[in-house]
Amino acid sequence: MNFTIILHAGIATGTVLLFAAIGEIFTERSGILNLGVEGMMLLGAMAGFSASLSTGNAWLGVLVAMFAGGMLSLAHGVVTIHFQADQVVSGLSLTFLGTGLALVLGEGLTGQNPPLLLDYNIPLLESIPVIGPALFQDHGILVYVGYLIAPLAWFYINKTRPGMHLRAVGQKPSAADSVGVNVYGIRYLYTFVGGCLAGLAGAIISLSVSPGWYSTQTTSGQGWIAVALVIFAQWNPLRAALGGYLFGMLRRLILDLQGPRILLGFANPLYINSNYSFFLIMMPYLLTIIALIFGSRAVAKKRAGSPSALGLPYVRGERGK
Repeated sequence: MNFTIILHAGIATGTVLLFAAIGEIFTERSGILNLGVEGMMLLGAMAGFSASLSTGNAWLGVLVAMFAGGMLSLAHGVVTIHFQADQVVSGLSLTFLGTGLALVLGEGLTGQNPPLLLDYNIPLLESIPVIGPALFQDHGILVYVGYLIAPLAWFYINKTRPGMHLRAVGQKPSAADSVGVNVYGIRYLYTFVGGCLAGLAGAIISLSVSPGWYSTQTTSGQGWIAVALVIFAQWNPLRAALGGYLFGMLRRLILDLQGPRILLGFANPLYINSNYSFFLIMMPYLLTIIALIFGSRAVAKKRAGSPSALGLPYVRGERGK
């Protein structure tokens, strides 16, 4: 097993986390905390897989997955924006709702074989030594889109007027409201955008990275990893991309540690100790928790990138918010 193969697999897996994390960054930048990413991803994976199976078109499946994730996120928006409910409780409820809907509506999909998203090569770039085959060969189109979405999201948030409105609503919604920015509209919009990207992340799993519908094992907790990545990245899309790809590589590396005798050109010392595989599988999530703890401490200390109004409902006329 060589570095190129691990990087190739890490990029594909990391793309799932990338889309989900950037969607959550948009949502949280508007001041809405949505912990229902796992539920939206699972529903998107099921909806995309089912739509591709029934229509014979994988791209229609992707659109359906995005719509499913977006509509589910709007339920969170109504509860937290209109009714001003606790955002943590609502987000956790959304995970249960999305999981339940996916399991019920996905009954009978296991073992089916719908059309999948095809893999493509990027001419010339695929010939670059080492990184060419890993980054630009045998990937789906959405993986290549992932290379662009992080810098574009960063530019949109930090360098455009709509991005300025988004940041203003997340930092000081009363001030934004006073100059004519539609606080409620922006929060609904980016809650929906975050849900669409979470649904898209789910479709990438079921129609490309790990084709198939495997009940709750389809997403395997990646939605929670995406939420942790947002804090780890301090609400920066570029850092979220880096974290997503690194986590994807780590997951593949740990799988390889359980298999080949030779890993990266060296004897694998864990090859014989298959009894400890459960510990290896746990390692990426353990490292994510550690990163989440240290990231949270850094944010609490510096307030680096954290929207001031995150998690706080906005009521027009309450100028203290």
